[in-house]
Amino acid sequence: MNHTEIQISSDLQKFIDKFEPSKFKMMTKGIEIRGVNDMHRNVSLAKALIEKMKLNLTVTHTADMLAYGGFEVTYR
Repeated sequence: MNHTEIQISSDLQKFIDKFEPSKFKMMTKGIEIRGVNDMHRNVSLAKALIEKMKLNLTVTHTADMLAYGGFEVTYR
């Protein structure tokens, strides 16, 4: 089986260190944050943090992700 290790960009690592998500899943282009109770507040905080720190990241949230309280933070 071919196992590829996912590399974390410095911008994504800065985001993780500052946002401190309790649960997240690594993806090839970023992370998926899971188990969020107050979705609107957390998505807004993530977007504000990315803008404030001038990180090359974007926040994505779909209705499907609402079922498990999740949103994605990915590279632009």
